[in-house]
Amino acid sequence: MLRTPRARTYALVALLAASGVAILELVREQTGTPGFFVGLGLALLPVAPLMAAFRWLGRASPHPWAQLLFCFGWGACAAALIAILANSFATQWIAATTADPSDADQLGSVAIAPVVEESAKAAALLLVFLFRRRQFTGPADGFVVAGFTAVGFAFTENILYLGNAFDEDAANGTGVLNSVTAATFFVRAVMSPFAHPLFTVFTGLGFGAAALASGRTRRIGLPLLGLAPAMGLHALWNSSSDLGESGFYVVYGCVMVPVFGLLVWLAVWIRRRRLKAVAGELAVYAAAGWLGPAEVPALVSMPARSLARALARRTGGRPAARAVARYEADAVALALLRRRARGGGPAREPDFTGRERELLRRLWLRRATAGPALSRAAVLEELLPPSFDPLRPALVGVPAPRDPRSAPLSEPRGPRSAVRGR
Repeated sequence: MLRTPRARTYALVALLAASGVAILELVREQTGTPGFFVGLGLALLPVAPLMAAFRWLGRASPHPWAQLLFCFGWGACAAALIAILANSFATQWIAATTADPSDADQLGSVAIAPVVEESAKAAALLLVFLFRRRQFTGPADGFVVAGFTAVGFAFTENILYLGNAFDEDAANGTGVLNSVTAATFFVRAVMSPFAHPLFTVFTGLGFGAAALASGRTRRIGLPLLGLAPAMGLHALWNSSSDLGESGFYVVYGCVMVPVFGLLVWLAVWIRRRRLKAVAGELAVYAAAGWLGPAEVPALVSMPARSLARALARRTGGRPAARAVARYEADAVALALLRRRARGGGPAREPDFTGRERELLRRLWLRRATAGPALSRAAVLEELLPPSFDPLRPALVGVPAPRDPRSAPLSEPRGPRSAVRGR
């Protein structure tokens, strides 16, 4: 039985490794060895920019790299393997049971592939939602987890498509500029590298909404509600080539691009809203003396956070920079914890007091290193008003913070009393 986190981690790593070997061998068999390596090299090109974009969105509350790499690996290995096997089986079954087997591939790509592929990618979100619940706190986390999973899936799929295109060009002796490989790369990596992330982000938003919802029905229904448009948009995209000579361009220009623009706007809005919420919650802790008054504006500014880590590295080396990074992450986690508990009470965060105490303890231990770096970064980034005096207490009469190893911020009367403030 996989009852411990370590056992589950080992099992998932073994599963991803096995599925990775299997999917790469399947792709190599279909593309040939030369086509496989050409497809692999070309498919890598859009991966870094896409991962950087989703990482930027999640920097307000950064996810551990191990979790993000798991999501990418699930999409590239497990989800891709499930998709290629299920799609192949479904296509063969359709061809054997229909009167016109020539339409099996198209019917499978429109009716079967979107359901199989989006469900396989959604499994990664479900695993994170179930077993890393503290790191799945809202729509922003859904964006990031879905994005990394979909980028991994698109990476493996691009190897297959580009490798097959290269194999076709090699057989026909086609020149580079007029090659199927160049056309495939332009469509998949230049025009629509965001296609798979675009589909799966809807599922991520469903899980993000479920993280904020109360009640089992909503927590189950909202992810399914997000999965439905992911499948629908995926099916529309796959069918665009059969909608006439201009069908692809109509779907791309009238559906894909506007939806992409809408989701980009939504992502930026969610990020700003989360930073604003973090600022409001951390102000309570700063007023009570748990954070320096200059630290809050630095903690909600991405440039100031980066500068604080750089300042710490300059004076204390990598250990100091890591301490500042962990301090920043713990401070944001504390703010989001308080926000969730204040909105939902004991039912939402039954262990609020214990979790708050642990985060405060970790902040306390690193404050001597991180506090000056963050305060200095706030000054250098000009985040403070000209009249601000960092030596002046935030509020007169607020009791000095106690060692969080012995007591939480609020009186220990349960989560609801803890989050109401004083």
